[in-house]
Amino acid sequence: MRTILYLIRKEFIQIFRNKFLSKAIFGIPIVQMVVLVPAVTFEIDNIEMCVVDRDMSAESRQLISKLQGSDFFLLRHTTFSEQEADDMLHSDNCDIVLHIPQDFGRNIIREGNEKVMVLVNAINATSAQLAWAYLNGVLQDYNASLAMQNPAHSMASIQAANISTRYWYNPVLDYKYYMLPGILVILVTAIGLLLAGLNVVREKEMGTIEQLNVTPIKKYQFIIAKMIPFLLIGLADLSFGLLLGRLLFSIPFNGSIGMLFIYASFYLLAVLGLALFLSTISSTQQQYLFIVFFILMIFVLMSGIFTPEESMPRWARQFNLINPAAYFMRVIRMVMLKGSTFADIFADFRGIILIGTGTISLAIWRYRKTV
Repeated sequence: MRTILYLIRKEFIQIFRNKFLSKAIFGIPIVQMVVLVPAVTFEIDNIEMCVVDRDMSAESRQLISKLQGSDFFLLRHTTFSEQEADDMLHSDNCDIVLHIPQDFGRNIIREGNEKVMVLVNAINATSAQLAWAYLNGVLQDYNASLAMQNPAHSMASIQAANISTRYWYNPVLDYKYYMLPGILVILVTAIGLLLAGLNVVREKEMGTIEQLNVTPIKKYQFIIAKMIPFLLIGLADLSFGLLLGRLLFSIPFNGSIGMLFIYASFYLLAVLGLALFLSTISSTQQQYLFIVFFILMIFVLMSGIFTPEESMPRWARQFNLINPAAYFMRVIRMVMLKGSTFADIFADFRGIILIGTGTISLAIWRYRKTV
């Protein structure tokens, strides 16, 4: 035990002597929280719109007024020419074109219904779907106002049941609530994979690791001493990130913070075990960075940070059984936003413990001492 404590002390001294590491430990969380959380979002504002109004009636002007009053749309141009609107869409000067046909107002008043055509720039499919959803909401509001103005047609809009919508776990629909836990997972993963592994490979390049290899230090003692400092640093960064999220973005925390940190500890052990295993098969820092960049990209993008895991193909969901980031991404959102208990995340606890056992065993097995 004394040997491990001396080695841990040596690791802390080595870490804080490195000016880059000492700055990155606290600089990375600040940059990620301040820059990425508000910037990485699927919410769309200021959708640029062009309206082709071939009717020029009071009803068409009322619809245009509804669009101008929306927080999502920015009315770039109103024209009578369909060709002009199409040219704006092709030249990327607008994102969506609304065609209001001739006799729109007359058909609305006489028949109670009319069709409009919407052209959406769908190069970005997600943006196109959201733009259409926002526009559909404006059109529904417009239909409701017409029904109030025209009692003769109001019966057609009466629903059999009144629908009352309640959003659970994120009642204000703030995308930051969804993204901040994901950014924290990336932060903790980067600390574990990048810094811990680079520390070992750097010792290889400098030759200092050979001095340890000729001592009677056992392999498990070496691995534990390399893991503990970065485990504590990762937990400190997680605490710092949660504090920044609370102070800057008022992110709620509805679950048990102690349970989250216990789970984060097991997660970091799994990631650190993988980092040390990869460091044993890398001869230079460049080699290690290349391998880790490849693995980190796959882990993060498939973890569910942007798209729900349920939307992924079956083979991707099977892969996530060995993806530690997918476990932590799911757990941190459940604990922070839903207030989930241990029973709710027991399967994720079991999964991360199995992954951690595997990665640490690989690291101990692969590390070879030369005596």
